[in-house]
Parts: sequence; C-alpha cells; structure tokens
Amino acid sequence: MTDAEWAVVRDAMPVPSWLEGRGGQPEGYCHRQLVDAVRYLVAGGITWRAMPADFPAWDRVYAFFRRWRDKGLVAEFHDRLRDRIREAAGRDPEPTAGVIDAQSVKAAASVPAASRGFDGGKKVNGRKRHIAVDTLGLLLTVLVTAASVTDREAGGTLLERLRQRHWRVSLVWADGGYTGRLVDIARDVLQIALTVVKRCDDATGFTVLPKRWLVERTFAWLMRSRRLARDYETRADTSEAMIRWSMSMVMSRRLARGPS
Repeated sequence: MTDAEWAVVRDAMPVPSWLEGRGGQPEGYCHRQLVDAVRYLVAGGITWRAMPADFPAWDRVYAFFRRWRDKGLVAEFHDRLRDRIREAAGRDPEPTAGVIDAQSVKAAASVPAASRGFDGGKKVNGRKRHIAVDTLGLLLTVLVTAASVTDREAGGTLLERLRQRHWRVSLVWADGGYTGRLVDIARDVLQIALTVVKRCDDATGFTVLPKRWLVERTFAWLMRSRRLARDYETRADTSEAMIRWSMSMVMSRRLARGPS
C-alpha cells in the first residue's frame, strides 16, 4: 500500500481489543505489514507457505487472517470502507436497493467433496458465489455454496443475510434464475420486492441488461484477484473472507485516489 492508501485503511480498521481494555495483547508485527501480506496473497494467488520473506512469517499472517475471519473483523473493516465510498458519492451509508447474482468457479483439490458440486448449466465442478451489491456495485453480502446449489435455493439465505445486515433494503433486482416461490417469500417474509430483469426473447449474443450489469461488473472486479480465479479454500467462510478482502482493495484504492 502507498502511504495515502494506508491512511485510509488504518482509519477503517477495527480497534484492537487490548486498546479498549477487553483483554488480549498487542500484535507481534505491524498491522500494515500484516494487511499488506494478506492483500499480496489475495491479489497474487500464492499459497500461504509461499509468502515472501519481506513479509512476516506465513503462519503469523495466517493467524491474523483467521482471527479476522472468525471474529467478523474483516466484514466490519469491509463495511466501513463501503460506507465511506457511499458517503463520498453523496449516498446514504445504508442502501435501499440492491442487485443479486451468482458465479460458479472451479474448485481446487483442497476443496472437500462435502462443499463442492457440479453446476449443470455452466458445466463447472466447484463452488458458487452468491453476492448482493448496491447500485454502485459495492458488495453488501456474500454466500459461498457448492456449485450444485441452485440460485433459488441459495437466494433465500442470501436475502436473509441481506435483511439482517441492511434493514433498509426494500428492492432487489435479479435475473431469471430467481423466479418462482422466492419472489413470494421475499415479499411476504422479508418485505423485499424481488424484481426479475428478464432478457428479451429476440435478443442474440451479449446484451447489457438494466441493473444486472452492476453485479456483473462487481464479479469482474473480483476476478482481478488471482486467488479468486479458482476456489482453493477448504472452508466456505474462508472463501467469503477472501472475497471481502478483494473488495476492500478495490475500495481502499478508490478512496486513496480521491474524487475524480
């Protein structure tokens, strides 16, 4: 990170418990080194043991990553950056509308059989990433499942997570894979109007569809991180943490550049 980007990241980082008198002890390494190391791994797609010698020992970096994952600190850090970007864009920190979609990716041999599957539509053996974004394309929530899980099956859980974290969201756009009972459940149980943006029957080739292109652009941002080109994680929540780290890099760089 540059000094300008580190200033943005440092202000958004959760306060360590030992500074607030809640127990624990200071880190053995500088937080900037640890965050840089995790970002290097996510961006470069390396293994933990291949961490360059310029960074702290790989097991210390992994311990830092694991602690942030298990205690929800990476989600807190990510959400603070997202709120700042929304405020800089003149938006309210809490969104009222979103877009959902899913992406199937191949899984490495390290992914256990219990959390992987085959997506018959995309012909992919691996996992599926279900995400919800706001109208700026910023990540709101994420759910990682086996690729065999359909969009309708995972859509209910994804919308429940969205409602829990962002209670003001009342309108969500989706593609044709989310039709059926999910629309009624979203309306009657979650008080969310799930609107399906359908493709024209006479359209041929690639067509940019209203609202749906927002979430497709977010997937393109995520695929810049080589660690996300394939799912290497044994646990699904580790995959979700990797996605949040990738989006935090996109947002911190944007904040460091300032208004364009």
